Amino acid sequence: MAEQIPLDIPEQPKLAQNITHFARALRKAGLPIGPGRVIDAIHAVEAAGFTEKRDFYWTLHACFVNKPEHREVFAQIFRLYWRDPRYLEQMMAAMLPAIRGVQEDREAQAAERRAAEALLDGVEREAPPQEEGESSEETEIEIDASRTMSGEERLRTLDFELMSTEEIAQAKRMLAQLSLPVKPIPSRRGMASLRGTRVDWRRTLRASMRQGGEIHDISRLKPRPRWPNLVVLCDISGSMSQYSRVILHFLHAVSNAKGAGWAKVHAFTFGTRLTNITRHLAQRDVDAALKSAGAEAQDWEGGTRIGSCLHEFNRDWSRRVMGQGAVVLLITDGLDRDAPDQLSHEMQRLHLSARRLIWLNPLLRWEGFAPKAQGIAAMLPHVDSFRAGHSIASLQELAEVISRPDDVGEKARLMAALP
Repeated sequence: MAEQIPLDIPEQPKLAQNITHFARALRKAGLPIGPGRVIDAIHAVEAAGFTEKRDFYWTLHACFVNKPEHREVFAQIFRLYWRDPRYLEQMMAAMLPAIRGVQEDREAQAAERRAAEALLDGVEREAPPQEEGESSEETEIEIDASRTMSGEERLRTLDFELMSTEEIAQAKRMLAQLSLPVKPIPSRRGMASLRGTRVDWRRTLRASMRQGGEIHDISRLKPRPRWPNLVVLCDISGSMSQYSRVILHFLHAVSNAKGAGWAKVHAFTFGTRLTNITRHLAQRDVDAALKSAGAEAQDWEGGTRIGSCLHEFNRDWSRRVMGQGAVVLLITDGLDRDAPDQLSHEMQRLHLSARRLIWLNPLLRWEGFAPKAQGIAAMLPHVDSFRAGHSIASLQELAEVISRPDDVGEKARLMAALP
């Protein structure tokens, strides 16, 4: 539960209006709250009383929270809204983390940004006061924007590393709406079908026994479809940290999307060591999921040892998660400290275990990119597709081609450039 602050009752209290505004902030943060629940909350507070802060917290909690993933959001908004002495400064600092001096540096809590956005919605910042002698007249500048692309289209093609804090937040919201569809794989198991190509002798004979042993109809089978696993290996070293944070938002949406087609999504991060974050991405709240995943992976923004991490994956995890024709997404820039021979051997093992191995490399955003680094040259021959992964548009292109076995991306062109 959030840290409780003493609640001072003003001389002319407006508790019903404050509860209504508090519920409105919760709704903007994603909680499904309608007018009926607001009325119930007002009646519940009236019945429970307003003398104990803990009773007040849990009374509103019982009225507004009905899912585990909403608890963190409720706790943060309650802490910021109900009489935190510096709640506005904390919210502004959460929205603008580049500004220092508003509050002391502290670790961001789960759902804090969503709480700040919900409470600051519609709040305008005051303009700085003008000094004496300064002219109050403003020069109006007209800009013809008829030929410029829309903000959303520009954001689609903008490099993640070049985005501002506001653009990163908007990009994460756009990525949460994307999906990564995959086509099912035909299996040896069959299912009943009138136009099946295989005869179901067991069902045919059972039906004939009900008719005195005479066969009137022949039952048929078609292959039962099954969906593969998605295994993601994401580099979180210093050169990849900005891309990894955004892509993990995308993977969280893929992991929690209903009917996306994947049997299961397994996610691993690596820098100097391998970390399994699959269970953390299973949390419905994206802020809580990424906070727990970040706490689990202790090598954020460190060095890179791709060969050693792939060896650990092939040894400890490959047989557990690579069955049923898994598709592997390898997200890294390929700048490795390990020996290229070891990296090439582990990449070959990974490629042989996967149905498809797709490599996303942010360095492909450069037109003059060439596989000159030893790590990139060692990895490239052992992937099925080599694609860019630096923008929303590149991830959208991945979603379109991930089920195409003939897609190789930029691999053919870069293989020709290898010495």
